[in-house]
Amino acid sequence: MSSQVTLPRLGQGMETGTIVRWLKSEGESVEKGEPLYELDTEKVTQEVEAESSGVLLKILAGEGQEIEVGKAIAVIGQEGEEVAEEEETPDRVEPDEEGAEIGVEKPAEGPAREPERERGREAGPEGPSEPEQRAGSPNGGRIKASPLARRIARERGIELSALRGTGPEGRIVAEDVERAAATGSVSPAPSVAGRPAPPGEIEVVKLNQMRRTIARRMTEAWEAPAFQISMSADMTASIRLREARLARVEEGGVRPTYSDILTKVVALALVRHRDVNAHFDGDSVKLFPTANIGIAVAVPHGLVVPVIRGCERLSIPEIAAVRADIVSRTRSGKLRNEDLEGGTFTISNLGMYGVERFSAVLNPPQAGILAVGAIEERAVVVAGDLGIQPRMEMTLTIDHRSVDGATASEFLATVKAFLEEPGLAL
Repeated sequence: MSSQVTLPRLGQGMETGTIVRWLKSEGESVEKGEPLYELDTEKVTQEVEAESSGVLLKILAGEGQEIEVGKAIAVIGQEGEEVAEEEETPDRVEPDEEGAEIGVEKPAEGPAREPERERGREAGPEGPSEPEQRAGSPNGGRIKASPLARRIARERGIELSALRGTGPEGRIVAEDVERAAATGSVSPAPSVAGRPAPPGEIEVVKLNQMRRTIARRMTEAWEAPAFQISMSADMTASIRLREARLARVEEGGVRPTYSDILTKVVALALVRHRDVNAHFDGDSVKLFPTANIGIAVAVPHGLVVPVIRGCERLSIPEIAAVRADIVSRTRSGKLRNEDLEGGTFTISNLGMYGVERFSAVLNPPQAGILAVGAIEERAVVVAGDLGIQPRMEMTLTIDHRSVDGATASEFLATVKAFLEEPGLAL
């Protein structure tokens, strides 16, 4: 007997998702646990596995289509089995960029032309250009393209009218835009009616799904009564520690970074100062027994914070291996929702960009985030003598509803002490 494939809720707060591409075609066999399609949520794009075995009898949601959680998107059953009509779902209607409603599989009709313009076009010696024949034209109707394809095209600066769609009725899907971007077969989209933008003209860039999520969360974070404290650490001992670790890395192994050492040190400090390893939860504060540290990773048009769990129990080489894997999957778009959940504290490191010091915005509901700058040689006075030390600036942002200044200062002082003498962490 056939069964419907419904859109799952892959994370707290998820209400909709966009089908990026189907990994199976209608009529193909599907095994339970086998990747069936790629789904784009406001957090990540990930593969979703089939929940049953059989044959993919019918795809009800096309690529680029945004679907509500719980809605049917496909039917899996036995070969030759007929799909009941009631199992199919109508196309979702979405607003386009201009506010008009369009069907997912059927483009909106073009605006009515003035009679004179229509007669002039009919009398012209040439018909519409090839791109217009393929995907519509500014005068002849809206280009047929999925919402995801339009978003990617805007981000990559690709003109949709230059593409040939491979979707139903010649509709441009996300894969068409990705293919064009990878091969460089199209030129960047012109700004206005085919003309380059004149100097000083305002360009309006609409927020993609990730930036909308970031905007919402940063607005929430800004409402928290936060404060910052700063300290600098002598990194001489940590530099020696990293060099010793690098000497032990086998061929093909992951090279530990200063971020890996910092992650371990911060985790041990969080275990000693549990008030900082916390979430603010309205009328209560949740104190966690383990340090699940989020690492801020920059990606095109956004910022993602994957989580390394149980850092206090991991060695520096183990943290380096997990960090290398999770950062690689972040930048290749292979993260899962569980990679982003459960964080108890966040580290944001901009030292690799030459930033000396900065303040990071809280990652709600976490009580704290540590901003780390570059390691720089500075003149310092030690025991009355002037000397040179490699120092690193650290700025801790704390939710004052969860943690007071004295507690935050003790935590940061512990981090500083561990960096300056790693043996103290043992």
